[in-house]
Amino acid sequence: MSLIVQKFGGSSVADAESIKRVAKRIVETRKAGNEVVVAVSAMGDTTDELIDLAHEVAPIPDPREMDMLLTTGERISMALLAMAIKSMGYEARSYTGSQAGMITDAQHGQARIVDVTPVRVREALDDGAIAIVAGFQGFNRDSRDITTLGRGGSDTTAVALAAALDADVCEIYTDVDGVFTADPRIVALARKVDRVTSEEMLELAAAGAKVLHIRAVEYARRHGVMLHVRSSFTPAEGTYVITPKKGEKVEEPIITGVAGDLTEAKITVVGVPDTPGMAADIFTTVAKTGANIDMIVQNVSAAATGRTDISFTLPKTDGEKVLTALRAEQEDYGFESLQYDDQIGKLSVVGGGMRTSAGVSAQLFTALKDAGINMEMISTSEIRISVVTRADILHHAVRIVHTAFGLDGDAEAIVYAGTGR
Repeated sequence: MSLIVQKFGGSSVADAESIKRVAKRIVETRKAGNEVVVAVSAMGDTTDELIDLAHEVAPIPDPREMDMLLTTGERISMALLAMAIKSMGYEARSYTGSQAGMITDAQHGQARIVDVTPVRVREALDDGAIAIVAGFQGFNRDSRDITTLGRGGSDTTAVALAAALDADVCEIYTDVDGVFTADPRIVALARKVDRVTSEEMLELAAAGAKVLHIRAVEYARRHGVMLHVRSSFTPAEGTYVITPKKGEKVEEPIITGVAGDLTEAKITVVGVPDTPGMAADIFTTVAKTGANIDMIVQNVSAAATGRTDISFTLPKTDGEKVLTALRAEQEDYGFESLQYDDQIGKLSVVGGGMRTSAGVSAQLFTALKDAGINMEMISTSEIRISVVTRADILHHAVRIVHTAFGLDGDAEAIVYAGTGR
């Protein structure tokens, strides 16, 4: 008997019919003799709608109350799913994040899991029941408050449960057939990838691929959890995310995928005195806000003035608080001004085979040049190249690069549901 953790996203449980279809799928897994634990997201775009509603009521909603509001979405879907399974003659029990033992730190809106004690979930399995757990949420022991894990939190919930329960596999169900060479909503001819390493998946997730959240991939890699990304709309096999054992050789394509990200903004600190320690001061101030920095570029200083510019990208949601923090230090640090640009898009190409292949950057830059697309920033890792361009041409750039690297498939990819929000 295998223990399988299944995670269903918002588009998979968007309405009553979808919930019944998902319930049938879960029951089939149980009928096959497996123990089943399910992590579920809020229905459809419920979370986004609740966020919009909160901002209509208050310009800057209180973080604690925001978590109380957002966790209602998963409670609705977990209860409905448990009802649907029970109506099919199988025992199911639903649990909130705190009831399932998801213990987090006290950071509202972006909490990190510090411990998982799924005692009640294990008891339910021992009683022959299917356990349904609300994704995206946890509980802090010190403040005794409900917390949320931030974007992609349900993926992280599923992986954390799989690790704590020593599950055989963690299946992430979504509205596409697996991990694709690009978002099939943007690139119609994107191809499904059968296997991808957790290292490549980490880079793709960090670069804006929405199919799996970076924290979930990170957690799975650290705890040795096998992930299987598949569609909740078909029985077809999806994409396995594997972590090769030390010394194990895995044949990796030069380019696994192309990702685009429209969630970042760029801040440029203009006229920074080019003296030792200035970058340390600036980024210490940024770090204190809790913002996560992505790309950093420092220009060569002008000989006449001894000043330089430092640009960096960060999530748009962190833009305002970082600007406020830096403005407060402007006099002390002596920089001239701040520029904020939220109309940027980040394009990334990722592939494990890049380590041993020459000419990838030349091929990328040539494709963009031939399409008349300008690059504002460039950053690389061992298996990734990212460039920043204008937001309004990002999707066009992703299609151009996807074709340039020969990733286009023969038939259009199917997106079964979801808006990609």
